[in-house]
Amino acid sequence: MRSTEFELDTRGRRVVDVTERVRRFAAEAGGDGLVHVFLPHATAGLALMETGSGSERDLEELLERIFPRDDRYVHRHGSRGHGGDHLLPVFVSPSLVLPVEGGRLVLGTWQSVVVVDPNRENDRRRVRLSFLPG
Repeated sequence: MRSTEFELDTRGRRVVDVTERVRRFAAEAGGDGLVHVFLPHATAGLALMETGSGSERDLEELLERIFPRDDRYVHRHGSRGHGGDHLLPVFVSPSLVLPVEGGRLVLGTWQSVVVVDPNRENDRRRVRLSFLPG
């Protein structure tokens, strides 16, 4: 198995496209197999979605409705509403497994790999990529 990790700055962004980083990793690994993308954080997740069409803003608005920034949460350390950030990984998984064929990441026409990060208290994220050859 081949693995690497990179840091990501999410300051000012709730949705960050990391597709090209994952594509490069798959190409460097070459061959057929699976890429496992893992985000080792308790308040962020990974998703496949269309980007560049307004979907990022739609997702941000949805997250604001589902996880309001108020004091309703039992988990209360940090800023107001931070407890909702800790619920995000229940709905947006912290990992993805993607197929690779001939060193090419296999995605649908409009699919991009994105980090979803509502937490404004931690702007530095680590993303771990692992390639399992087929």
